[in-house]
Amino acid sequence: MEQNNNIMEDDNGTVLEEKKRWGFFGLPFTFTKYTVKENVVTIDSGFFTKVQDDCYMYKIQDVKLRKTLTQRWFKLGDVVCYTGDTTHHELVLKNIRNSDEIKDFILKYSEQQRIKRRTINTLNIDAAIDDITDI
Repeated sequence: MEQNNNIMEDDNGTVLEEKKRWGFFGLPFTFTKYTVKENVVTIDSGFFTKVQDDCYMYKIQDVKLRKTLTQRWFKLGDVVCYTGDTTHHELVLKNIRNSDEIKDFILKYSEQQRIKRRTINTLNIDAAIDDITDI
């Protein structure tokens, strides 16, 4: 396995792994780990009760990077993924290092997965049927 920062290449493709960190000093003393692969984002959390949550890349519709002043001091950021997933409409990877790189990775591979699956992004504008007949 070849490793460059937090990007790893193996037989299953490119994988990014990062741990949620405290906002103070950026220390990784939490029980949340984020794994971003070419086709899925996985969040492992918990100590007594372990929870693993997945979101397929093709369901990610938009990505936002958020950095507070404190996060910038400690080179951290939040990557917010807006998804079509039923369990997480807003998937947040909190207080992670290399957040710029991870945001770009998610954008790139979410688009590739949508093209591969031949899916399209649609926006629900909550239009009523009566409004459509007026057109």
